[in-house]
Amino acid sequence: MLKNEAKKGATAPQIKKILITQPRPESDKSPYFELGRKYGVTLDFHPFIRLEGIPAKDFRKQKIDISQYSAVIFTSRNAIDHFFRTCEEMKLSVSQDTKYFCITEAVALYLQKFILYRKRKVFYGADGTNKSMFDVINKHKENEKFLYPCSENQQDGDIVSWLKSHKCEFATPWMYRTMFNDVTSLLEGKHYDIICFFTPSGIKSLFEAIPQFKQNGMRIGAFGSNTTRAAEEHGLVLDIMAPQPKAPSMVAALEQFLSTVNKKK
Repeated sequence: MLKNEAKKGATAPQIKKILITQPRPESDKSPYFELGRKYGVTLDFHPFIRLEGIPAKDFRKQKIDISQYSAVIFTSRNAIDHFFRTCEEMKLSVSQDTKYFCITEAVALYLQKFILYRKRKVFYGADGTNKSMFDVINKHKENEKFLYPCSENQQDGDIVSWLKSHKCEFATPWMYRTMFNDVTSLLEGKHYDIICFFTPSGIKSLFEAIPQFKQNGMRIGAFGSNTTRAAEEHGLVLDIMAPQPKAPSMVAALEQFLSTVNKKK
């Protein structure tokens, strides 16, 4: 989504370098690389955070019996990885009748790595927003007990509030914790026209490394309502936001933005 570009017109400087605050894609066929070729931009990949799994012995202290829950809410692939890692460490077999509610189709399809994928038990929202996921959950929430695996002390407040307001029985087990990477040298040594963030923790990592960070004309992209909120709380002005109905992914949002600023190669 373009926030300011329409107002600024076509005189804005071309984008030459973009920083994606995630690991570099393993496949050369990633849409990010196609985007770079199409609009003549260089994309660097550097994760601002890293995740550390909470061992099963520490997870048990939360006194949450995974087997007692009939549905799981996933907002990221990382949550899926750590959910099934925890189950494996605890030698717990997840019921084949468990339902899975995912924030996007991409997250839902990632479940194929761990389960026999059946549409009757895997659900996802239409456009990658919390609201669209809530619409799906609302159709299937009767008699379900929900698990919402998340990072230690970090939850999506909108999801928790929705579950409470709709009187759902749920638990929010911590299965991993977020650690900040030191990105000081990365940002002090290079100039980027755009930085794209995907989690509130990525925003916090930036200001942990550079407390007095100023945009100075740099464009900021944010994926997800919580990331958007964190960026705005830190005084950042957003030009690119996803998901949106016409931009369900960060790649799509960047495509929209670059099409108004950079000419296709």
